[in-house]
Amino acid sequence: MALSREIIDEFNKAFKKARVAGEPEPTAMVLATSDGKGLVTSRTVLLKALDEDGFVFFTNVNSTKGRQLSACPRASATFLWKASGCQVQLVGSVTQVSDEAADAYFATRDRGSQIGAWASAQSAPLDSREELIRRVNAFEKKFEGMEVPRPPHWTGFVLNPETVEFWTQREFRLHDRFLYTWEDRGWTRQRL
Repeated sequence: MALSREIIDEFNKAFKKARVAGEPEPTAMVLATSDGKGLVTSRTVLLKALDEDGFVFFTNVNSTKGRQLSACPRASATFLWKASGCQVQLVGSVTQVSDEAADAYFATRDRGSQIGAWASAQSAPLDSREELIRRVNAFEKKFEGMEVPRPPHWTGFVLNPETVEFWTQREFRLHDRFLYTWEDRGWTRQRL
């Protein structure tokens, strides 16, 4: 299934409204994942792309979220834009982006973030901050004078929603809510 033009347009309109209202990080979304056995965790990640395939974010596959997405490739994500009084919630399946797409995005990151992707064993125990700094220094030395390649454990994921809810704050908690749901032949829209 592909996102409809209407959903993409509604999201872009809400996103622009958040930016204009001064939302400090409008690409931030709270991503909830599960290990498939009942344990659910959430954290904030950044939206890096949106198209008809879905909402794209990048991470370390060895992190808690990476391991959970491997075990249970479904997720929920919520954008909360308090400055504009809007929220968007997505629920659906998650797939990994191609190596080419991950390479292309990784190449756009600043060098410090590229080195950090190699140095950080995300979600793993760490004895001290100094240990992390030593790892950063070691990878800076390793890649000195050359482009930093994408680590094999770092990639992107696409959240392809089956439901998308747009919520707009109104007086007296009489909020506007519109739910888009994928059904056999396409997207339906319903006011909640």
